[in-house]
Amino acid sequence: MKGFIFDLDGVITDTAKYHYEAWRNLGEKLGITVDEKFNEQLKGISRMDSLDRILALGNKENEYSLYEKKQLAAEKNAYYLNLLQGLGPDDLLSGVKEFLMAAQERNIPCAIASASKNAPLILEKLDVNDYFEAIVDPASLAKGKPHPEIFIRAAQLIGIEATEAIGFEDAQAGVDGIKACGMFAVGIEVDEPLIGVDISVNSFCDLDIDKLLEIQRNRHTAQ
Repeated sequence: MKGFIFDLDGVITDTAKYHYEAWRNLGEKLGITVDEKFNEQLKGISRMDSLDRILALGNKENEYSLYEKKQLAAEKNAYYLNLLQGLGPDDLLSGVKEFLMAAQERNIPCAIASASKNAPLILEKLDVNDYFEAIVDPASLAKGKPHPEIFIRAAQLIGIEATEAIGFEDAQAGVDGIKACGMFAVGIEVDEPLIGVDISVNSFCDLDIDKLLEIQRNRHTAQ
């Protein structure tokens, strides 16, 4: 049995631009400049970890209590959710819908392994929630990416071993987590190359689902 495990931001849809805008807005209020280059460090990691990195960037990591940091993270999320209101099916990245349909036709279970707590809402707005059998709740995890816990949990939720799954990621932290649990890694590369992936593509339009399964099967047999 095989399964597909997807990151969300930058893989299913480009909500990364909304995260960046929300973090940049919060940074301005804190007197910290969050530019696009620094924003690359925030991809794939949790909200609180992102906030900690931003505060460290501005040498303000010791100026806020845990309660205050939670308030700041909530403020960022509220701004982000407001930006998401216009999200719809047209915001799916190229080839994603067709790939999910092909997986469904082949009875391949799919799961979401994202640090985003808003994943259920986003999938609903994109009208693809019915294609996923499971969504990992990041609040249930002890460690975030690049730790492999979220990918192991996703595999468990769809009833397979991590080594039987194929993971799709656009961030290095996510790729590192995928490889740490022996999972086959497909990198969705747009700007920066991803280290350690088994296959690299620019979009799902570049993937043939049957060829992908054959490559993963041959790799698994050879190990």
